[in-house]
Formats: sequence, C-alpha cells, structure tokens
Amino acid sequence: MSYHDEQESLESVKAWWAKWGNATTWIVLIVLVIGAAYNGWNFWQRRHAAEASVLYEHLQEAVNGNDQALIGRVATDMEDKFSGTAYAQMTALTAAKAFYTAGNSAGAKTQLQWAIDHAKDPEYKQIAKLRLALVLLDEKNYDAGLKLLADEPLDSFKGVIADRRGDLLAAQGKRDDARAAYKLALDTIPQNDTSARQLIQFKLDALGG
Repeated sequence: MSYHDEQESLESVKAWWAKWGNATTWIVLIVLVIGAAYNGWNFWQRRHAAEASVLYEHLQEAVNGNDQALIGRVATDMEDKFSGTAYAQMTALTAAKAFYTAGNSAGAKTQLQWAIDHAKDPEYKQIAKLRLALVLLDEKNYDAGLKLLADEPLDSFKGVIADRRGDLLAAQGKRDDARAAYKLALDTIPQNDTSARQLIQFKLDALGG
C-alpha cells in the first residue's frame, strides 16, 4: 500500500470514528455493564440458593429431632429470606408434615397455606391443597375442604383430587356425589397404581349402591 493509500485509509477511519465513535463507545460500555450485571445476578442466585440449601439441612435436622420450636423458626426464616427459592416450598411441605404428625394442626395449616399462596411450582401448590384438605377433613370442616379443591386440577392430580373430594363428600353424607367422585378417581388414576385403586374401590363399595 502506498503512502497516499495509507493516508486515505487513515482519513476514512477518522471520518468514521468522528461519526460513530461515541455511539460505538456507548454500545460497548452498555454491553459490558449488561454482562457484568448478568454475571453478578447469576453469582447472587447461586449464593442465595446455597444459603437456602444450608437452612433446609437445618430443617431436616430439626425434623429428625422432632424439635417443633426449631422447625417453626427455620420455616419462618426460610419463607422470609428465601421465598423465591425451591427450598422455601419444600420447607413449607416438610414443616407442615412434621407439625401434622405431632398433632399441631394449626402449624400444619399455616405452612400449607403458605405453600398454596407462594410456591413457584404448580405441583407443590397442588400437593399443599391436597394435604390441607386432609387437615380440614380431620377438623370436619368439609365445606372449606371442598372449596379448596374446587379449581380445575393439573392432569396428573385429577385422580387424587377426586379421591379426596370423595372423602369430604362421604363425610358430609352426600353419598351419590361421593360415589361420582370416587368413580372419577378410578377413571383417572393409572391402572398400575393398584394400591390406590384398591383403596378407592373399597371406599366406593362401602358406600353401597
């Protein structure tokens, strides 16, 4: 390349930079800031999840030791500090089961309602509804249990929801409605789930008709 050609190229670069230099600089800066923010967010998410994991381990230890007070404190900490993590919904169900087993239905109901209101995964919400309906059945609060299960369930839960509705309806003395619910459960629960199907058939037979 001749000296003249080099000068022309240099002048072209200068002209391009004069026109686009500031915009290019800003674009590069924005890309760098976005990249840093993304990396920072990922780091925070990983650290947040790791802290939630440690707290969940504490919950498991409290459950194994049947320390009801500690279970309550850990569950509250998890829900206050890590509500956006999967560990929070797991904690709510685990704590609810521990409370229910210990005869603390009020504590179980609180945890299950939290899962229904805040769980990120629809499956966890559905499990929480099923278990809360069981607590309400124990309390003979049948209308509240049926209201809780009134929404259209996920396909994979249609059978067990229908079964639980049958239990509530049977307890109310609504035998025809209970039979219909149990029949729906049998129609939707997989054939290979023999133990569940046998139990539902037993309840259906017990209703007569």
